[in-house]
Amino acid sequence: MTGPEVSPSFRLVYVPGVMPDKWVRVWNERQPDVPLTLTQAPPQPAHGMLLDGEADAGLVRLPVDRTVLSAIPLYTEQTVVVVPKDHLVTAADEVTVEDLADDIVLHPLDDVLHWETLPGRPALERPATTADAIELVAAGIGVLVVPLSLARLHHRKDLTHRPLEDASASSVGLAWPEAATTDLVEDFIGIVRGRTVNSTRGRRPQPAQEKKAQPKKDRSGQGDGGRRRQPSAGAAGRVRRGTGGGGGTAKNPRRGKPRRRS
Repeated sequence: MTGPEVSPSFRLVYVPGVMPDKWVRVWNERQPDVPLTLTQAPPQPAHGMLLDGEADAGLVRLPVDRTVLSAIPLYTEQTVVVVPKDHLVTAADEVTVEDLADDIVLHPLDDVLHWETLPGRPALERPATTADAIELVAAGIGVLVVPLSLARLHHRKDLTHRPLEDASASSVGLAWPEAATTDLVEDFIGIVRGRTVNSTRGRRPQPAQEKKAQPKKDRSGQGDGGRRRQPSAGAAGRVRRGTGGGGGTAKNPRRGKPRRRS
């Protein structure tokens, strides 16, 4: 932790396709006095919000500039190709990059896959956004390769998608300004990493509640209340009958038929 807690709320930015709900729910349970403010922004503006101090942390597309931002990789998404429902590739469960060799593959300006070589044939112009590219796919202009979450985000009834093998993939991570690793940031890191509220690695561990000592129960199921148990009358009688009238140890005489006198 390198910075003080200066904000009355925790500001989280997230990129399209990321679903922060589960982490936000845990935050609200653990930090009821610190409201969490959510802002959705495209990948590059999201990075800018972190650098400009407009957000405390962000669920962003990797990579990020590690000279100014700290980041924890969370997961890598499956890559899919979005096509019209009557496209030839819908006959297969999985598609390869080679299967798109004859297709126009749209490459929006906000693409998050960082292709070295884009599959298929390039379009004459690049769409401005992924949403614009989806409209072009619906119009039969070409196909679009995106992470699965973006295909679901822009779902249309006249479009479908198939997993694309051997394609670039997009990873999502938690990022925050390295010079502003506050206590609240540490708390959110613990949440996304699945730490419990009493984890030794988290800050402000909650004291464990001591269990009250339960009184021992006698055979009748009643607590003894701390008093020494007294033998019952029946037990006392058995002791008296088992002793030989004195204070010695009770004997167990052998029982059998009396011997006949000769």
